[in-house]
Amino acid sequence: MMTTTNIGGLYVGRLLVGASNGLYTTFAQVYIQECSPPRYRGLLIGLYSTWASAGILVGSIVDNYTKALPGIHAYLIPLGIVYIIPGFLSISLFLIPESPRWLLQHEKAAKARKSVEWLNPYPELVNQEISIIQATLDSESNLAQSTEIVDMWKNPVDRRRTLLSVGAVTLLAATGSMYMLMYSTYFFEMAKIGSPFENTCIYTGIGVLATIINNMVITRFGRRRVMLMTGMVCCGICQLVLASTYTASPGTTTTGKVIVAFAVLQIVSFNGMLSTYALLCGGEFPSQRLRSYTLGIASCVTFLGAWLTTFTAPYFINPDALNWGPKYGYIWFPICLVGAAWAWLYLPEVKGRSFEEIDEMFEAHVPSRKFRGYRCVGIASVALVGEEEKTKDEAQVSHEEVGSCEEKIVG
Repeated sequence: MMTTTNIGGLYVGRLLVGASNGLYTTFAQVYIQECSPPRYRGLLIGLYSTWASAGILVGSIVDNYTKALPGIHAYLIPLGIVYIIPGFLSISLFLIPESPRWLLQHEKAAKARKSVEWLNPYPELVNQEISIIQATLDSESNLAQSTEIVDMWKNPVDRRRTLLSVGAVTLLAATGSMYMLMYSTYFFEMAKIGSPFENTCIYTGIGVLATIINNMVITRFGRRRVMLMTGMVCCGICQLVLASTYTASPGTTTTGKVIVAFAVLQIVSFNGMLSTYALLCGGEFPSQRLRSYTLGIASCVTFLGAWLTTFTAPYFINPDALNWGPKYGYIWFPICLVGAAWAWLYLPEVKGRSFEEIDEMFEAHVPSRKFRGYRCVGIASVALVGEEEKTKDEAQVSHEEVGSCEEKIVG
C-alpha cells in the first residue's frame, strides 16, 4: 500500500491486512484465554481490548497531524508506523511458550509441562494443573471423537456452546455503536462544536480511558449482569436519546451538545462495559477442542455485522439519501433491548470458573440461570454418568428387542 499507485494494489493490501487482523484477533484471544488463570482471564482480555483501542487512538492522532503534510508523506507516515508494534510482537512471540492446552491436545506432554512451568508461578501446582487439563481433554475425546469445524453443530452440547459464543460476540454489532464509531467525525461536524477530527481523537481517547477503568473492576462483576445492565441497555438508551433529541430540534446548538454528550456516553458504555465482556464470553463458552473454530466463527459474524452496519449507515444518515442523521438510533434502540433480554435469559454466568469447570457444567446440561451456583464434581464424573445412562438406554433397547422377538416366536 505504501509503494503502489494502483487502486488494485490498494485492494490487495487491504485484503492482506484484513486477513492478518482476522488471524490476530482470533488467536490472540484464544491464547490469552487458555493461558491466563481463571480469576484474571477477564482482566487480561480487558488489556487486549485496551491495547486495541490505544492503537486506534494512536492512528487517529497520527492521521490528524499528517493530513496537512504535502505530497505522499501524508499517507506514508501513518502506514509506516504500522510496522513498529507488529515487528516488536513478532520477535517477542519466539520468547513465550505455546498454550499448554493446545500442546496436550496434540500429545506433546513434555512441552506442555514446560509451558505450565513457565506460566504458573507455583511449582507445586504444576502436576495438578496438567492432570486436570488432561482429564478434561480425555473426557472430551470420549464424548466426541473428531475435531472438525462441522462438530460445532453436530453435538447438542457443542451446538449450544457455539450459539452462545457467537451470540455473545455478536452483541457488539447489535448495539449499532459501530456506525457512531466509524462516522463520529461526521456527527461532530453536524454538532458544530470545535474541530470535528480533533473531537474524534478525544472521543477515541475517552473510549481507551473507559476500557482502562473497566480493567480495574472487571474481576468483580459477572459477565451476564454487566452485559445486560450496563452494556446493551446503556447503548440502547444513548441511541434513543440521540434520535429523539435530533427529531425534536435538528440543527440547534443544544442538539449538538446533546449529540456530543451521548456519543461520549455511548463509547463509554461500549468500550468500558460491553466489548470486553462479549469477547470474554466468546472464548469462554466453547470446548477446548473447538475453541479456535468457534471464536473464529464468532469473530467472522461480528465483523460481518460491523461491516453491514457501517456500509448501510450512509444510506440512512446522509442528506442526499434518507437524511435521518442521528434518527438512525431508532432502529438500534429496540435491537439493544432484544440483545439485553437474550443475555438475561440465555447467557450463563462463568465468572471465576476454570475451563474444566465450564466444560463440566455444559456436559451436565446445567440451565443457564443455575451456572452461578453450580458445584462442580469433575467432568470425568459427569462423563461417567453419561456413559452409565447410555448403557442403561442400550440395555433397555436390547431388552425390548428380545421381548419383541419372543412374541414373534410364540406367535
